[in-house]
Amino acid sequence: MMKFKRLTLMAGHYGSGKTNIAVNLAMMLKKSGEDVVIADLDIVNPYYRTKDSEEELKAAGIPLISSEYANSNVDVPALPQELYSIVDVKSRHAIVDIGGDDRGALALGRYTPFILEENDYDMLLVINKYRPLTPDTASTLEVMREIEAAGGLPFTGIVNNSNLGRETTPEDVIASDKYAKDIAAATGLPIRMTTVKAEIAGEVAEVLPDVVPLHLQDKRLWND
Repeated sequence: MMKFKRLTLMAGHYGSGKTNIAVNLAMMLKKSGEDVVIADLDIVNPYYRTKDSEEELKAAGIPLISSEYANSNVDVPALPQELYSIVDVKSRHAIVDIGGDDRGALALGRYTPFILEENDYDMLLVINKYRPLTPDTASTLEVMREIEAAGGLPFTGIVNNSNLGRETTPEDVIASDKYAKDIAAATGLPIRMTTVKAEIAGEVAEVLPDVVPLHLQDKRLWND
């Protein structure tokens, strides 16, 4: 089991797969004995994808904090007061799913001073080489800088989640390693993990380090 700071924040371009990773990490931490909560900071998209896993999270004993408008057709830029518990309750690990791109990261700003003061966080950049708007280092770095500027919080690591949905092969993931390493070299950030669907994780782990298997959210495509 990898070591995680008390706060783990996931951010990246739309479709990078950060929500599915956030849910999987919360499940992993809970199984390892951690007291954990998962929070959705997305105020841009009215369909809060973390909400899709609410039943599974509840069954695992993991509280979910999200807008009351989650999975509705109401798009209101409002977040529940309960979200302040992610910075107030320091005895509990919090996984935070930040909305896509810089617009989603704007919601993070109100919590940034408290996060920086505690200084027990990881801000992970979720990357996917196979998304049309982040196919290379330059485009991915542009997204990264926009998110940092909007949220006021610097990234501390990289998660390579490059995939082609359910059709992803081990070769697809292995081929994306150079892309991830190029971004790491350009930013000075470590590659914290390579995330891959559980069915092929074993094959990828024979070639790449720090491979974390993921299970898909129920009834959802890989990149939701």
